[in-house]
Amino acid sequence: MLSLSPRTARLLPWIVAIAFFMQTLDGTILNTALPAMARDLAENPLRMQAVIISYMLTVALLIPASGWIADRFGTRRIFFTAILLFSLGSLCCALASNLGQLVGARVLQGLGGALMMPVGRLVVLRAYPRSELVRIMSFITLPGLLGPLIGPTLGGWLVEYASWHWIFLINLPVGALGCWAALRFMPDLRGGERTRFDTIGFLLFGAAMVLITMALEGLGELQLPHVRVMLLLVIGLACLAAYWLRAGRVMAPLFSPSLFRNRTFAVGILGNMFARLGSGALPFLVPLLLQVALGYSPAEAGMSMIPLALAAMAMKPLAKPLIDRLGYRRILTGNTFLLGALLASLALTSGQHAPVVLLIQLGLLGAVNSLQFTAMNTVTLIDLRDEEASSGNSLLSVVVQLAMSLGVATAAALLGGFTLEQSEPGAVLAAFQWTFLCVGLMTVLAAAIFLQLEDGDGGSARDIDHKIEVEG
Repeated sequence: MLSLSPRTARLLPWIVAIAFFMQTLDGTILNTALPAMARDLAENPLRMQAVIISYMLTVALLIPASGWIADRFGTRRIFFTAILLFSLGSLCCALASNLGQLVGARVLQGLGGALMMPVGRLVVLRAYPRSELVRIMSFITLPGLLGPLIGPTLGGWLVEYASWHWIFLINLPVGALGCWAALRFMPDLRGGERTRFDTIGFLLFGAAMVLITMALEGLGELQLPHVRVMLLLVIGLACLAAYWLRAGRVMAPLFSPSLFRNRTFAVGILGNMFARLGSGALPFLVPLLLQVALGYSPAEAGMSMIPLALAAMAMKPLAKPLIDRLGYRRILTGNTFLLGALLASLALTSGQHAPVVLLIQLGLLGAVNSLQFTAMNTVTLIDLRDEEASSGNSLLSVVVQLAMSLGVATAAALLGGFTLEQSEPGAVLAAFQWTFLCVGLMTVLAAAIFLQLEDGDGGSARDIDHKIEVEG
């Protein structure tokens, strides 16, 4: 374990926590601003999902390489570079004059975001004794809960009373402070032994993610011919198959197929992938529904998301007792079904819908989502051996980001398809209603994955406190 000076030991969790807050705030502040950004850039607000997907996909692509990069070049240099890239990307987003430039700037932001939290967690793991780990990690992840609470409201107010450019410019002073603190206080840790990076596996896995996401994008924003969409999808699936076939016969693959011999891990990963399609689409769809279909102002739309974040925070301390009492199988099967039903219930939203009913629906969704994330993440990691934990946690982080980006792409494709099919007045609202219904039904079907768990799987939820929970 690294020996830290008392001052560095006190300040290091703050540095990592502030970086986490900046990242989660940026991820939630953007959704409310999409309609205003679309108007300014002369784009259709229903086709702005590339701004979100480009960031999430970049993060998912680079997370597998983050540990190796930190071990190779040192944690101080990489953490500083991550904050610098994220800040430069924020500046480029604010200066963008068209959608292409904005998407490119979001990719630059994603390069920083992919390195920021994994490297920060790695430093904490290596710098503090295990007895302090739960306390330190709880402190670091707390700002991540505040981001979704503050982000939508702040984004709405900035758009309404200033301009959408400020949702990116507010990152700059925080980023400058983070760069200085990283150079001043971040320990410079490196791996004990030089390991060989699985470059071929990284390229195959990355190509699969990009091509499959582009296929879904082709049905939505890009409106590609179906032949091209199918070609992208088939090539992407072929790259994924090639990766797994190769990973079974090389010494140190990016992610070992042997991880899936653990039933709870396999069920947790697949459940995360499909259950998060619905919950990943929620922050993208709801602000658009409120502003584009129901005529809410950006500030009103942002404040309407507060119940979702508050309920999510309130559910956190209840998750462990509930899992202790009912077990993972019952919690995840029932909660996934409930999550899908609540998403489908948003199809009932209309101009005559009482605002208080919508706030209650969003509050219930926030609570159910929070329990879902906690249970899915912990059941995925809880039965892994120590030597598998790092690789398993890294794969879970990738799947979380990938599933959220696919959720947005799927929702946008559905929304675009239903909009084209409708021509009568109220077509946009009808398209949102059908999209919510389909997304909800997809999530309900994911409950069947968690039925594959057995009653004793995952042991007791007492082990939750000894696992590092993946954010989101």
